[in-house]
Amino acid sequence: QVQLVESGGGLVQAGGSLRLSCAASGTIFSISTMGWYRQAPGKQRELVAAITSGGSPNFADSEKGRFTISRDNAKNTVYLQMNSLKPEDTAVYYCNADISSSSRRYYNYWGQGTQVTVSS
Repeated sequence: QVQLVESGGGLVQAGGSLRLSCAASGTIFSISTMGWYRQAPGKQRELVAAITSGGSPNFADSEKGRFTISRDNAKNTVYLQMNSLKPEDTAVYYCNADISSSSRRYYNYWGQGTQVTVSS
């Protein structure tokens, strides 16, 4: 079984920073793209940022310049550094990854989510 476990969420004032972490564990042969999504109350889940196994990042336009995504392949972990946080960044942040437990195919996994609340 494969699990994604997020950490690092919390309450922060506007303009502050948070660093989210997501560690994949279990039977893992290979991890392709890892990323972060978020879902605010009453809204659809949306992509925040993703990063390929080779380290190429992709960001939603609203986060460019404020957020940084990185990964440590040796630790099967992806990070999201969030700076200059705004109240509209308040949401549950979910980790997502494409993981293969064998050499044959990849499956998509989600973490349980971590709450980020930005106060004004």
